[in-house]
Amino acid sequence: MPRIALATYDPGTEPGKDSDLPELVRALRAAGAGAEARYWDDPEADWAGYDLVVIRSTWDYSWRAEEFDAWVERVGALTRLANPAPLVRWSTDKRYLGELAAAGVPTVPTRYIAPGEPADLPADHEYVIKPTSGAGARFAARYTPDEHETALRQLARMHAEGFTAMVQPYMAGIDVDGERALQFFGGELLHASRKGAVLAPGTPYDADKVAHPGLEPWRPTEAELAVAEKALGAVPGADALLYARVDLVDGADGEPRLMELELVEPNLFLWLHPGSLERVAQAILAAAS
Repeated sequence: MPRIALATYDPGTEPGKDSDLPELVRALRAAGAGAEARYWDDPEADWAGYDLVVIRSTWDYSWRAEEFDAWVERVGALTRLANPAPLVRWSTDKRYLGELAAAGVPTVPTRYIAPGEPADLPADHEYVIKPTSGAGARFAARYTPDEHETALRQLARMHAEGFTAMVQPYMAGIDVDGERALQFFGGELLHASRKGAVLAPGTPYDADKVAHPGLEPWRPTEAELAVAEKALGAVPGADALLYARVDLVDGADGEPRLMELELVEPNLFLWLHPGSLERVAQAILAAAS
C-alpha cells in the first residue's frame, strides 16, 4: 500500500479553500493507498516516510518563496516529489515565458523590468503589470496610458519588495471569450475550463481579487490543444511532469496564446469536472508505484 501525502497550505482559523482535497484523499484511500493531506510547512511531517508527495494546494507559497523553495529541495531529496523540484523551480519564475517564446510557442508578448531598471511602460495601449513570481493575481493590475503615475507606484512597491515585474499588453479578447485553462494529468488532457476576466479596470494591484470568475467547463479547440501541447513539449524535463495547467487567451488575431504555464499547485476544479476524480487518483497511484 503506497503512502501518499497531498501537500496543502495551513488555512489557520479560516476554512480551507481546496474543496477538491478531501474528495481526492477519499478516492486515493478507496483505491488502496495510504493517503493524507499535510501542510507543507508542518514541522512534524516525516516526508521521507511517504512514497510520493504531491504538491496540491500550497497556495501561500508565493508569499514565502524562499521558505517554499527550500522545502521543495528538501522533500525532493527525501522522496519522490510531484512535480519534481527542478520543474517547480523553473515554473515559479515566469521568465520561462521568454524561453517558451524563443522555442516557438505562441505566447502573450512579455517584457521584464527588474529592480533598478528603467520603468519603460507603454504609452499607446492598455497593459498589465504583475510579478514574475506570484499566484492568484497577486500584485497584478491593468492600466491605460493615462494611469502612468499609478503604474509607477506599483512598480516601485514591487521593486522595493524584490520582485521583477512583467509587462504585457492587455489581451482584450479576455473580455469577450475569457481565459481557458487546459488541465493535464498523467501525460493526458484531463479537462478544460473557461473563466472571465480577473483584472477589472481600476482595481488596485494590492486588492484581493476573485481568481476564477464565472468558471465553467470548456471543450478546447484543436488550435488550443496544439498550443498547449507545444508549450508542454518545450518544458525542460517535461517527461517528469505529473500535472500541468496551460492557461490560454486569444491574441489580436483571434489565435490562442499562452498566458501562463502552471506546474506548481494548479487548482484542479474537480468539483466542476466530477468525472475527473478517478482519473487523477489513478494517475497519482501510478506515479507512486
